[in-house]
Amino acid sequence: MATTATLAPRPKPALKRLMWIGMLVLCVIAAAVVVRRITALVFPPKNVPAQLAAFDQVFANKEALTLAHIIPGLAFVILVPFQLSRSWRNRHLRAHRWMGRIIMILGVIIGVSALAMSSHPIGGTLEASATIFFDLFFLFAMTKAYVHIRRREVALHREWVIRAMAIALGIATVRPVMGFFFATSRFTGLTPHQFFGVAFWIGFSLTYVVGELWIRYTRWPRRSVL
Repeated sequence: MATTATLAPRPKPALKRLMWIGMLVLCVIAAAVVVRRITALVFPPKNVPAQLAAFDQVFANKEALTLAHIIPGLAFVILVPFQLSRSWRNRHLRAHRWMGRIIMILGVIIGVSALAMSSHPIGGTLEASATIFFDLFFLFAMTKAYVHIRRREVALHREWVIRAMAIALGIATVRPVMGFFFATSRFTGLTPHQFFGVAFWIGFSLTYVVGELWIRYTRWPRRSVL
């Protein structure tokens, strides 16, 4: 009996380009949200709509915790594209490994601080359930990615990294979903307390599902026995 290994399938260039554009857009949204939040904490805006002012106040009430969560988050989304770039990784393998260690540390800080921030959310129990569920899943995925790379199981490491990154970027997907609910609130009558939880579940779930589909589409085949 002999075994043969098959190479990982190469995704179609157009689809790969679309995935990269989507990921970069989410990274930009996440970075913009962090910059806006830091600015609002340092220089509280005036003459803003009441709903936005109430939203800002929630984070102002826990300023230290918010900064401990979003500053590592900003570094995280800046590093993500480099970590997921195969060409950059092949040219800078040592930097990739060190960056991976940094991302692991940032991920732990982000995950633990997110759990602390899940108390008294605007969207109530439904929002808290989404943030806690996906946050725990994110920490689990980061742990699995670390364990697999320590065992030199590169393919499995890659899959769990993608899952962790998809969950992390889900917070960026939540923003346009929230924007949709805000834009339609005058017709639906829904308040942020009513739709924030739904927006979090939709945003995180969408990004995670796309990440999982990408994993399955590009999964490295198992060895086949001849």
